[in-house]
Amino acid sequence: MQPLNLYSMYKPTLYLIATCCILFLFSSCAVNKSAEAVRFRALQKGKIKDDSSYVYSLPFAVADKHRLVQGYFSRFTHRNRAALDFKMKKGTAIYAARGGVVMRVKEDGDKGGLDGHYRQYGNNIIINHNDSTRSGYWHLQYNGAVVNVGDTVQQGQLIGYSGNTGYTAFPHLHFIVWRSERGNWRQIGTRFQTRKGAKYLRPFKKYKRLK
Repeated sequence: MQPLNLYSMYKPTLYLIATCCILFLFSSCAVNKSAEAVRFRALQKGKIKDDSSYVYSLPFAVADKHRLVQGYFSRFTHRNRAALDFKMKKGTAIYAARGGVVMRVKEDGDKGGLDGHYRQYGNNIIINHNDSTRSGYWHLQYNGAVVNVGDTVQQGQLIGYSGNTGYTAFPHLHFIVWRSERGNWRQIGTRFQTRKGAKYLRPFKKYKRLK
C-alpha cells in the first residue's frame, strides 16, 4: 500500500491559501479613494447599477471555472488600475472576451516575478473593438499567442495561453479594457455574462463560463 501523500492531496488548497496570504499581506497599502475607484467598487458590489456597458464573455473555455483574485482598484497591484486578475494554471486556454482586430501581440517574454524590472517580459495580446475601446490580456506564456497583428477575431475564439510572465506573483490572466476619449485612453469597467446574468465581477468569487 502506497503511503498517503498529504501534500499532494491538499496542494491545490495550500496554493490557494498562499495566494490569498500574499494578497492580504499587501492589502495594508493605501486604498485608492478617488471618485472613479469608489464608483467601480460600488458597481462590483451591486450598490449602484450600470446597464450601458458591453457584455463580455469570460475569457476562458466554456464550462471552465476560475477565481477572480483581484478586481478593479484592488489594494495589491491594482490600486490605480481598473483591471481583473483570474487565477489559472500556466497553459490555460484564453479566449477573446469580445470580437475585434488584433493590434498588438507580444510573446517573446520568458521571465516573471514580483519586481518592477520584470514588466518588460509580460507577454500580452491587445484587441481593438468597433466602439473606440480595446481589451488587453496579460502574462501569457512564452510563445503563447495563436493570433497575429491584423487578425480579426470573434468573441469566444481561442487567442492564446496563460502564463506567468512579467510583473506577477503567481500564474494568472490580467484583463483590462480601455476607451478612447479625445485621444486619451481611459480604463473602464466591464460586465460579463455569468450564470446570474450580466454582472460586474467581484474579487475572490469563482466564475464559470456558460457559453
